[in-house]
Amino acid sequence: MSEQKLFAGHAVRRIRRANGLTQGAMADALTISASYLNLIERNQRPLTATLLLKLAQSYDFDPRTLTGTTPGGGVEAIRRRLSDPMFADLSVDRTQVEEWIAASPDAAEAFARAFDRLSGGSHGAAGAMQGGASIEPESIASARREIERWRNHFADLDSQAENLADELRLNNADLYGAITERLRVKHQLSIRILPFDVMPDRLRRLDLHARQLQLSELLDPASRTFAAALQLGMLEAKAEIEALVAGASFTERAGERLYRRHLHSYFAAAVMMPYARFLRACEATGYDLILLQRRFGAGFEHVAHRLTTLQRVGQRGLPFFMLRIDRAGQSSKRYAGASASPLVETDRRCPLWHVHNVFARPGTLLPHLVELEDKSRWFTLSRTVHPQTAVSGGVEAEFAICLGIDAKLAAPLAAARGWDLGDAAATPIGLGCPACTRSDCPQRSAPPAGRVLVFNERERGLSPFAFDQQA
Repeated sequence: MSEQKLFAGHAVRRIRRANGLTQGAMADALTISASYLNLIERNQRPLTATLLLKLAQSYDFDPRTLTGTTPGGGVEAIRRRLSDPMFADLSVDRTQVEEWIAASPDAAEAFARAFDRLSGGSHGAAGAMQGGASIEPESIASARREIERWRNHFADLDSQAENLADELRLNNADLYGAITERLRVKHQLSIRILPFDVMPDRLRRLDLHARQLQLSELLDPASRTFAAALQLGMLEAKAEIEALVAGASFTERAGERLYRRHLHSYFAAAVMMPYARFLRACEATGYDLILLQRRFGAGFEHVAHRLTTLQRVGQRGLPFFMLRIDRAGQSSKRYAGASASPLVETDRRCPLWHVHNVFARPGTLLPHLVELEDKSRWFTLSRTVHPQTAVSGGVEAEFAICLGIDAKLAAPLAAARGWDLGDAAATPIGLGCPACTRSDCPQRSAPPAGRVLVFNERERGLSPFAFDQQA
C-alpha cells in the first residue's frame, strides 16, 4: 500500500503558538521559508519525514501526536454535524469547512464539542449518528476516541509482541504450549482448565493464591491460546500499555479501564498473529479469512479485528473496518482503522445491508457490495459468531461480524474474485432512516430528519413516508 501523506497544519500551528513563535521565527529554526511553513499550517503541503524529525528535535514532542484526529474529527465529521436540521438554512460547503479547520482548529473543535454536548452524544470520530444522539455511554465513547486516534494501530505493542512471538516459536512450535511454559517458568503461573460446573460464570480467572490462570472448558483451542497470550501480555507488556493509558489522560475510570482491556487484547492478538508474518499471509492468500484462521490458530473474530490494525509505516495492509452487532442491530464492537468509513460511525444501520441477513445463515460468509448516498462503494463480508459461553435461559449468544473496505481497494481479496466492484449494480443503502434521503425505499421505517412530510390521500408510494426533497 502507498504511504498516506501527513497533513497536520493545525498541530504544527499549535506547537508554534505554544512556544510563542511567529511563522518567520519557526521557519528560520526549521531552515525552511515562512511561505512554506504557512502552506503547511494551512494543510496545503504535507509534512516531510525530515521536517517531522526537525520539529520533534526542536520542540520536544511525540511525533505520533501529529497523526491523531483532526479538530472535530475532521472535515466529514464537521459536515455531518452541519447537516443537522438547525443548520438547514445555511450553505456551508466542504471548502468552507476545510478553510475553517485550517484557520481556526480550536474553534472548530469547540463547535464540535458544544454540538455533541447539546445533542446528547458524539457525532464525530467516536461514533456518530445522524438524526439523533449517540447511544454509547461516555466511557465507551472515550475509549473508542482514543483507539481511533491511533487508527487502532499501536506500533510499540506490535513490535514487542512480534519479538515475543519469535522467541516463543524458538522454544516450541505449539504457541499455546510455549506460552504455558513461559508463564510457568518466568512468572510461576500454571494454567488449569476447569469444568463448567466449577466455574459457571467465568471464562478466565487469575488465582494469585494458587498461582493459577484458570480457564473454562467452554473455551475452544483458539480462545484458550488468546486467553493465555492476554495474561502474558498483562505481565510482560505492562509498562508499554500503562504508558499508552497514561498518555490518553482519561477523565473517568471506566473509559480508562476499557481502553486498557482493549490494549491487552490487542497485544494477545499480535502475539498470535505477528505483524510481518500475518501481513505476508494476508497478501499471499488474498486475505482469505478461513485460511488465516487455520494458519494462525485464531478465531474468526480474532482475525477480523487484526485486519483493522495493519497500519505499520512501510508495511501497510488494506484499510478494513470491523463491526460486531447483535440481532437488534446494536454494536458491541466497531473499529474504523484507517478506512474512514461512515458505516462505522453511525449508531443506526440500513436494513438493506446484508450484515443483518447472516443470522438466517449461520456460519456462512456473506459478501455484499453497497453504495451510500455520496456514491462511495463498500465491499463487506459478514458472518455470525458464537461466543464461548454457555446457553443462558435457553438462548445462545450470537453476533454478526462485518468486515468492510472501500470497493476501489477490494480487488486483491479472494472473496471479491468475480465481482465487478466498479460498474456492477450495488445495493443502495443509507446510514439509518433518519439520516437517509432516498425517497423510493420500501424498507423505510422513519422519515429523514429535517424533511417535511408530504401527504396525498389519493396516492401511495413505495415508502410509507413521502417527504419534501428539499431540506
